[in-house]
Amino acid sequence: MPTKTLKQIPDKVPVLIAGWPGMGNVGLGAADYLRRKLNGKVCARIDVTHYFFPESIEVKRGIGRIPSPPSHNIYLIDNPGLFVFEGETQVGGEAGINIADELLDFAQKHGVETVYTGAAFAMPMSYKEPVRVFGVATSDQLKDTFAGHVVEPLVEGHISGLNGLLLGLAGTRGLAAACFLATMPHYAVQTSNPKASKAIIRVFERILNTRIDMTEINRAIKQTDELLGEFESRVNAALQALRQQAEQGETEPEDQPEPHELMDRIEQLFELVQRDRSKASLLKQELDHWGLFKLYEDRFLDLFDKKKNQK
Repeated sequence: MPTKTLKQIPDKVPVLIAGWPGMGNVGLGAADYLRRKLNGKVCARIDVTHYFFPESIEVKRGIGRIPSPPSHNIYLIDNPGLFVFEGETQVGGEAGINIADELLDFAQKHGVETVYTGAAFAMPMSYKEPVRVFGVATSDQLKDTFAGHVVEPLVEGHISGLNGLLLGLAGTRGLAAACFLATMPHYAVQTSNPKASKAIIRVFERILNTRIDMTEINRAIKQTDELLGEFESRVNAALQALRQQAEQGETEPEDQPEPHELMDRIEQLFELVQRDRSKASLLKQELDHWGLFKLYEDRFLDLFDKKKNQK
């Protein structure tokens, strides 16, 4: 069997919360924190060996081996009764659909009635702005509960990856399902965002009628805010220098964006170059124009590091 049960499971576990890695590690971060603070224990594992297609081998001391497949564990929490699933990596295409179906087969076998996932909603915003949580549901009945959980219905858009696909697949089986998306700065999608994860955990607290100790995640939020604050300050300093040059007549005056708006624009260019290296000159010109190349130099050069891009 692709899913191996490791311990006795109650006949009926009504809720499944699932998470895979994604932008800011928001959804998986929320699921993992919730599971640890509620003392979840591994009760089953999905064997993804047949769905995992490695693109490289691991080499240690001259010996090459096929890497172990990523872990996909299902945890049982006794109080409140629920499953938490954590996938170590996103698996695309048909393989990803098969893994999601395996998870839903397991969930229905054990009486799950509602499935929840989480994800990031990347926006051109500063880290200082409060986090908002949007929601998408498979039914009007479930969507009508959002207001009581301080969740705004998402008007339109897309949810990529398995955090979104699981929602749709659950809906085709008649299961109630919802995905909660917490806002975070688009410029920081490569950095874990515990503040956005915490906002989703708060939603789960209200749904499950439980309380979670936030001490650990609050420390992580403080550290991340310090990091993002320093970065925004350095961008702001570069913009201030350009503004002073314009005031002194050294350069032509121009409308200047807010630091987080400029950082969002640069992030979009990095994503463009990631897909098409021939656009690298556009990114370089933008960084030079705002005097930010030194700040982004290491990341820019990493785009052309073959070893890193092969990992």
